[in-house]
Amino acid sequence: MDTRTAMTESETYDRLTDIFREVFDRPDLTIAPEMTAKDIPGWDSQTNITLIVATESLFGIRFRTAEIEQLRKVQDLANLIRAKSSR
Repeated sequence: MDTRTAMTESETYDRLTDIFREVFDRPDLTIAPEMTAKDIPGWDSQTNITLIVATESLFGIRFRTAEIEQLRKVQDLANLIRAKSSR
């Protein structure tokens, strides 16, 4: 039986903020829906992989390669997390 419940947008962003802060080693980092890799120094392809793996681990979900390739901004990631978490 699946006991997951739908997360609010705020809860998703709170948890994502924790991931971003850890991955980028910036405890003061604040993310916003419209942010892209260009907005965060050090967000390169290697860091992106670390970010995706950490996100999958924390939220208990798995992304398909095609889904990852479609992500352009933080909001896209948050929406995908919420969609997968509600299944």
